[in-house]
Amino acid sequence: MMTLAPLLESAGIIQFHTYVALVAVLLGGVQLFAPKGTIPHRTVGWAWVLLMAMIILTGFVTHDILSVGPFSPKICCRDLSCRLGSTKCGSIHILSVFVLLLLPFAILQARLQNVVRHRQAMMILFAILVLGGLGTLLPTRIMHAVAFGG
Repeated sequence: MMTLAPLLESAGIIQFHTYVALVAVLLGGVQLFAPKGTIPHRTVGWAWVLLMAMIILTGFVTHDILSVGPFSPKICCRDLSCRLGSTKCGSIHILSVFVLLLLPFAILQARLQNVVRHRQAMMILFAILVLGGLGTLLPTRIMHAVAFGG
């Protein structure tokens, strides 16, 4: 049974991180299907870039990417013994390092009017966002408790 209680009981920065990510998924989905090269596309695109930057920054602050060093590859505790929301569990945020490199590249490609590379980079970034979101559904994660009630 779905319940928002685990998210609402978590730290404010985690709640902010989650809400920003959800808005980024929605805006990214809109961008996929909206007309390209228009003023609204550019405006929503810049908003999406800012949301992605906020996701990255709050991800670095809230999770274990800092607890074992800046490039911790851990996805979850090996024996799933971490408590819910533990800072030792859940660095799908290693993807943030890749996003930090790809996001400026995608913007540069748009500025250079290289539409193909811009589109490819943005689609990869959106896929990372979605895959990262799916990663939060792993056991011991707050969003797992939200989605599955446990």
